[in-house]
Amino acid sequence: MAAPLNDERSLFTLVGELPDQISALVRAEIDQIKAELSYKAKHFGIGAGLVVVAGFVGIFLLGTLIATGILALSLVMPGWAAALIVSGVLLLIIAILVGIALANFRRGSEPLESIESVRQDIDAITGRGAYGSRD
Repeated sequence: MAAPLNDERSLFTLVGELPDQISALVRAEIDQIKAELSYKAKHFGIGAGLVVVAGFVGIFLLGTLIATGILALSLVMPGWAAALIVSGVLLLIIAILVGIALANFRRGSEPLESIESVRQDIDAITGRGAYGSRD
């Protein structure tokens, strides 16, 4: 026997399918939230790792700046100029790493789309909001 079309199903059949539909919706929403949280955690982890690397390179920058000061005081112009150039390169590396880290932190801090979707589903079930007549 062929399955009835959607418009041929009785009210009792539709009401009987409602718990399964709600259960499937809740499972899908939970899966979506898990995926979004995983995405955010990944980008926060990348950002934190890059900040640690930038801090590590910053230690070398501090050593280079100290060497620059020592060499500048020792009156040999080419020595401190070279050390200052190395410091500038290290500073540039730190700036790039921190910029990439901040971009990852921004990606990770975007609001969850699934939360709003769950709120809309709850409003639809309770008859409130844009779905229902009561506000």
